Amino acid sequence: MKHSVYFGGKVQSLGINTPDGYATVGVMESGKYVFSTSKEETMVVTAGTLKAKLPGKDWEIFNQDGRFTVPPNESFDVETSGEAAYICYYK
Repeated sequence: MKHSVYFGGKVQSLGINTPDGYATVGVMESGKYVFSTSKEETMVVTAGTLKAKLPGKDWEIFNQDGRFTVPPNESFDVETSGEAAYICYYK
């Protein structure tokens, strides 16, 4: 299990190996963040609400069970006005 800390501790995740590959379970405090991908990432919101600006798209709102996929080698913006949790699957 790998613990990662980003943005001064405002985003934290635990990485695990699953039968479907590597995944992270994470939490975010209220704020605006920019993430970069090295692999395809599918993010599933498990609690709270995330607003995301994906490459080439307008801002979208993702509530609990909402999901989005970001291609490798891209950046995307995320904003949350409260605490939120997610699972991120990597390919």
